[in-house]
Amino acid sequence: MKIKGLRWYIIALIAAATVINYIDRSAINILWPYIYKDFGIADADSKNALALITTFFMIAYALGQTFTGKIMDQLGTRIGMTMTIVGWSISIGLHAVARTLMSFNCFRFFLGFFEAGNWPGATKSNAEWFPAKERAIAQGIFGAGASLGSVVSAPIIALLYIAFGWHATFILIGLLGFVWLIPWLVINKNTPDKHPWLTEEERRHIAEAADSTAAAAVKEPRVLSWKELLQLKNTWGIIGARFFIDPVWWLFVTWLPTFLKEQFLFDIKQIGAFAWVPFLFAAVGGLAGGFYSSHQIKKGVAADKARKKAVGIGSVIMLAALIIILLRLDGLKNTPMFAMVLIGCTLFGFQFLINNIQTLPSDYFNGKNVGVVSGMGGTAAVIGTLITTWAVPVITRTSYVSFFALAAVLVPLAWGTIKYVSSNSNHHKT
Repeated sequence: MKIKGLRWYIIALIAAATVINYIDRSAINILWPYIYKDFGIADADSKNALALITTFFMIAYALGQTFTGKIMDQLGTRIGMTMTIVGWSISIGLHAVARTLMSFNCFRFFLGFFEAGNWPGATKSNAEWFPAKERAIAQGIFGAGASLGSVVSAPIIALLYIAFGWHATFILIGLLGFVWLIPWLVINKNTPDKHPWLTEEERRHIAEAADSTAAAAVKEPRVLSWKELLQLKNTWGIIGARFFIDPVWWLFVTWLPTFLKEQFLFDIKQIGAFAWVPFLFAAVGGLAGGFYSSHQIKKGVAADKARKKAVGIGSVIMLAALIIILLRLDGLKNTPMFAMVLIGCTLFGFQFLINNIQTLPSDYFNGKNVGVVSGMGGTAAVIGTLITTWAVPVITRTSYVSFFALAAVLVPLAWGTIKYVSSNSNHHKT
């Protein structure tokens, strides 16, 4: 049996895994403003408790980004993705039996470690299954899965909580990963060079992407050590950009439900009705950023230059939206939907650029170096996010002005890192 366009089935499954990933990780942020009292936590301590829970998640996420990247390189994406989604599905289900803040933190740690594997796994799979000119589109599709997961998580979590309570909510969403495994193991039988369902035409199309010459195609790229990779400017460009820009996304993923409750006095039904809007913008931004850079590459622009142009455009959109929010924050208290649209524009810009940053490892590096560098970038993103996570309870005691100002400062820092640290790719891949 042969299936035309098999690579698109693969990326669709990875996008579906990313949707599940974000439903699972978003649940605590949506539920926390309404369940923290079950753990004996006072109102004044609720933000610090959420910051602590997020810290356990993010520390594990940092470790997981690097180590699961290595697993993807050694075992392949089929087995690697299977291991990670089984791990995180069990972990989110265990949240249902949490009785103390510390038990929540422990389960959150395991969730973060296994969920981290989705990103190096997706990046490596895209490098295997797509030519360079299509990788940003593929990255945009799976990146849109993150946004779509955030779109559907708010109403889904709110409805499950209202119908069944928070314990059952964690169990039910934990089952989603096991359902996903069935098509993944059936369809993703092997790498493109060995997959029995791949047409010869598509196999050649993918093979053309790997190298521009026959000699390069048969040459096995050298696997660099972490020390060697850290001596390269392009590695640091990716690490630095992720350190600065990813915290902006996490500011909204983690704190948007709390912001809505405090700024607009929303109950969980209203959060379910409003919180999905910014992430719908983000989903469109992810696809738009991928199509933009891919179109640039088809016009003859070098892959990494096309990605950098996309990063610049996304940065401008983000910064403009954040400045408007800062200028209008007091007035937005009476117009929550307008606030959601402006936050949506911020996340549109973020997803427009982030998928291009995440694709750069496959532009700069070859073979078994891709997953490792992608994992390093993810680890740097987590470190930056941990810093901002603990800043939020302090800077939002009286208002959210500093919250949005922090996001606005990080955007040009990320753009400058990509612009001036990474080198142009008029060289062979490493």
